[in-house]
Amino acid sequence: MRTEPRTRRAAVLAASGIAVAALIAGCGSSGGGTSGTGAPASPSAPSAPSTPSAPSAPASATLQTATDPKLGTIVTDSAGFTLYRFDQDRSNPPESYCNGSCAVIWPPEHVNGDVTVKGIDSKLVGTVTRSDGTKQVTLNGWPVYRYSPDSKPGDTKGQGVGGTWFAVTPSGGRAGTGPGATPSPATPSPATPRPATPRPATPTPMPSIPGY
Repeated sequence: MRTEPRTRRAAVLAASGIAVAALIAGCGSSGGGTSGTGAPASPSAPSAPSTPSAPSAPASATLQTATDPKLGTIVTDSAGFTLYRFDQDRSNPPESYCNGSCAVIWPPEHVNGDVTVKGIDSKLVGTVTRSDGTKQVTLNGWPVYRYSPDSKPGDTKGQGVGGTWFAVTPSGGRAGTGPGATPSPATPSPATPRPATPRPATPTPMPSIPGY
């Protein structure tokens, strides 16, 4: 009579041991690549913030001339977009004062090699090193730029912006301010004055009569 309870108790203990073993085996095989020691993985060191790199410059650039109906002969890049100069820059020696957000609106004409010219004196073309270390094309010493709102070749929306930005001419001058530019409308002449009121004629003296 006592043998049966002991046998049942042994069976229960054996079943419990199997369940515990299965549970441990299941935890050890769960994904994540953890070791059986249970030691927590050391946290990885935070990566250092990346430093923004300077814009990559093309290996070469092309300056060419174009004729604008209002501005006369101007200079464009190889795609036909108008190039501009900034009055606050320096030409002798060349130096650009358009940096940061200014250079986003007015992208410099970068180059990292030769500059090909079409209709421009190659002796007037050079480069200047900008504050970020990149090279910018210069024309007669003036750094040249594009204007972001110019959406298609031939646009000249940057002309006269702030009274300091002008499309550049083949000699490095300001377009629209010299010979070849469309003249401003002539000042209308004043109204024709009324003719002066004629003066009365001088009366002819009466002939003298003898005796009077």
